[in-house]
Amino acid sequence: MSLPELAVQRLTDLLGDRYTSEQSVLQEHASDESSHTPQAPQAVAFPLSTEEVADVVDVCATHRIPIVPYGRGTSVEGGIVASHGGLCVDLGRMNRILAVNDEDLDAHVQAGVTQFQLNEALKGSPLFFSVDPGAEATLGGMASTRASGTNTVRYGAMRENVLSATVVLADGRVVRSSSRARKSSAGYDLTRLFVGAEGTLGLITELTVRLHRRPDALVSAICAFETVDAAVRSVIRTVQAGIPLARVELLDSDAIAAVNSYSNLNYPKQPTLFFEFQGTRQGVQEQAEQVGLIARDCGGGDFEWADKQDDRDRLWQARHDAYYAMLALRPNARSLTTDVCVPVSRLAECISETQVDLNRCPFPTPLLGHVGDGNFHVLMLVDPESTDELALAEDVNSRIVRRAIEMDGTCTGEHGVGIGKRQYLIAEHGSGLDVMKQIKQSLDPFNLMNPGKVLEVGVSGLQ
Repeated sequence: MSLPELAVQRLTDLLGDRYTSEQSVLQEHASDESSHTPQAPQAVAFPLSTEEVADVVDVCATHRIPIVPYGRGTSVEGGIVASHGGLCVDLGRMNRILAVNDEDLDAHVQAGVTQFQLNEALKGSPLFFSVDPGAEATLGGMASTRASGTNTVRYGAMRENVLSATVVLADGRVVRSSSRARKSSAGYDLTRLFVGAEGTLGLITELTVRLHRRPDALVSAICAFETVDAAVRSVIRTVQAGIPLARVELLDSDAIAAVNSYSNLNYPKQPTLFFEFQGTRQGVQEQAEQVGLIARDCGGGDFEWADKQDDRDRLWQARHDAYYAMLALRPNARSLTTDVCVPVSRLAECISETQVDLNRCPFPTPLLGHVGDGNFHVLMLVDPESTDELALAEDVNSRIVRRAIEMDGTCTGEHGVGIGKRQYLIAEHGSGLDVMKQIKQSLDPFNLMNPGKVLEVGVSGLQ
């Protein structure tokens, strides 16, 4: 189905050739990194400013056209699949850094700026942006999914690092969620409402984000363990001891084997922790010594250190490439990828029980996680032509998620809900889900904003 002619004419007048229904462009915007079935929009718009986004949304509101926001397509739960068709609003060209406020430690950016782009612009300054999910995601997309990453255990996720957002609502109104002040008691916390809403309440077009000062000293290390349980218990003890880790990442033996092959490395094929310590030189040394003692007490091996910049970059690049390395374990497979997060005290138990489920799978199931904050991921690499493998993977995914919720955890620590985790929200939130639906109905009564994601609230727009 095509968009209404009057809408097409208005959008063409507004954007010129930055509005398109060319099939190749539609297919590029039909899917993300997830295993969910691609579904293309009817058209794609490429705005350059908040004002243009507001004009585009006004057209869509007038003609009841569903709107799907798009950054870089790196989400993994079907968050940008156009399940109700409509118009995809690609914010990737809104990539200007509008201001860097050194004295206030913040930056004002358009939503299409990536974390890599922002940190490249900050080179030579004493500041950096901390949230690092690995993929080259846009900050608007990261805010929409409440993303986190390897630095979360020290610096927090997007929830803690977005000070303010400019949002275009479903009726075309533009609102700014907060000022740049580091704290406020003035009214509802609208910033936290839009951060994590996955574009279902409005389109984030600009952000003010926290910056952090670069540490005086920084050193990384890896440590191999005999079992995943031993590795996780060493992390739990470290966190409970209050030792300020900057990063601590777990890769199980399958994940390490994949990383070795993909990145041409030779780490021991055992469950392995990747550490980073930051602070003063004396503080870093003390942290490393304390963690080393805990690791050895839990059966860990010797630390393999990386204190030079090139060595650290190589180590963390290997970690960031782990997703693609694990996909290569089974060429032409489809990855059903899941993540959950539990209180750190329940992490070892949750992973141990999950491994029982994974051991009955006839396909690769590498596991990795940001274990310092209780979050882990599993990739289930299934044959897309095998209904038995797909059914087993779905069952294992459901068991992992329900186990996490029963442990007072969450169905997703950082991937977002999108399409894939909607069915679990009632178990996690109970009557709180009804409150979410009331908020959605109030701000988006015609269900135009990324319909079908997070909440199931009926038909939308042209449908």
